[in-house]
Amino acid sequence: MSEPTTPAALEPIPEQLERVLVVVAHPDDIEYGTAAAVDVWTSAGVTVTYLLATRGEAGIDGIPPEQAAPLRAQEEVTGALRVGVEVVEFLDHQDGVVEYGLALRKGIAREIRRRRPDIVIGMSYETVFAGGMTNQADHRAVGLAAVDAVRDAANRWIFRDLAEQEGLEPWSGVAAVYLAVAEPPTHYVDVTGHLEPAVASLEAHAEYNRHLPDAFPKPRELVTGILTRGAAAVARPGVEHAVLFRRYPM
Repeated sequence: MSEPTTPAALEPIPEQLERVLVVVAHPDDIEYGTAAAVDVWTSAGVTVTYLLATRGEAGIDGIPPEQAAPLRAQEEVTGALRVGVEVVEFLDHQDGVVEYGLALRKGIAREIRRRRPDIVIGMSYETVFAGGMTNQADHRAVGLAAVDAVRDAANRWIFRDLAEQEGLEPWSGVAAVYLAVAEPPTHYVDVTGHLEPAVASLEAHAEYNRHLPDAFPKPRELVTGILTRGAAAVARPGVEHAVLFRRYPM
C-alpha cells in the first residue's frame, strides 16, 4: 500500500515587483481576500492596476442592470482606492454571459501591453473553487483568458493591430500568472497587518452587500475568515493572515 503524498509547502511569491495587473470578471471579485495582497504591494510602492471584464450590472436582483452598472463600477473604484489602487479599467463585456474568445483575450492583452506588469493576478478558471464551491461562468472565462492573454501580449503576430495601429508594442515581461481560489495553491502573500484595508475595500461595495441575503457573512467576518484560513495553510510563524494563489509560470 502506497503512502499518501504530502502537499508541497507553500512559498511566497518570488518575483521582485514594480507593476502588477489584476484581471477579474466583476466588481467585488478582488475584494474577497486578494485586496489584502494588493494593499501589501501598494504599501511597498508597487503600482497595481485593475482590469474588470464587466461592470457587474447583473449582480443585484433588485436593481435593473442600467442602474446597477454605474453604481457597482463606482463601488469598485472606491474599494480600489482603499488599498492604494488609482486605476480601474472596464472592458464592458455583458455581466453574466462573458464569453471566452478572441475579443476577451484581445482586451486583456491590450491592457497587459499598456501596463507592462511583472505579474498578472486573476481568479481560478476551474469548475470548482478552492474550498468546493462551484465557480461561476464569467470567472472561468476571464481566468482562462487572462492566462492566454499573457502569451498574446508577448507575440507580435497575434492581434497585430495593437502594435501597428495602437502603438502598443509586445510585452514579454510577465513572469507568471497567479490565480486566487485555485487548487492546489502553490504560493502565498503574507498579509499580516493588512486586514483593515482589505475589509474596508469590501465594505465599499455597500449597495451590493446590502442586497445580499441576511445569512451571508458580513465583510469583516468574510475577509477575516478567508485570510485566517490562508495563514493556516501556510503554517509559518508570524503569518497571521495570508492570501493563497496558484502560480502559472510564463
